[in-house]
Amino acid sequence: MKYEIRIKKKVDRGLTKLPADVQKLFFLLVADLQADGPIQKSWRNFSPLGGHRYHCHLNYRYVAGWTWRKNEIVIEVYYVGSREKAPY
Repeated sequence: MKYEIRIKKKVDRGLTKLPADVQKLFFLLVADLQADGPIQKSWRNFSPLGGHRYHCHLNYRYVAGWTWRKNEIVIEVYYVGSREKAPY
């Protein structure tokens, strides 16, 4: 089953400000989310945050966050950026 990935506009706008290698990692994560769903244990520091929210590290400095409700095929990426500013 393929999941539908929605990327918030704020995330989309912020992507251009990120380093190219981080952008590549983000799109690899999006591909994994689409193919395998929201539980991404192969990504570094993946963890559920509670309240249908999840996150993982793209590299040491940058993280991504997404939401998913059980039994739905839509995953919404609500954050990508520095881990210092992450909204956990």
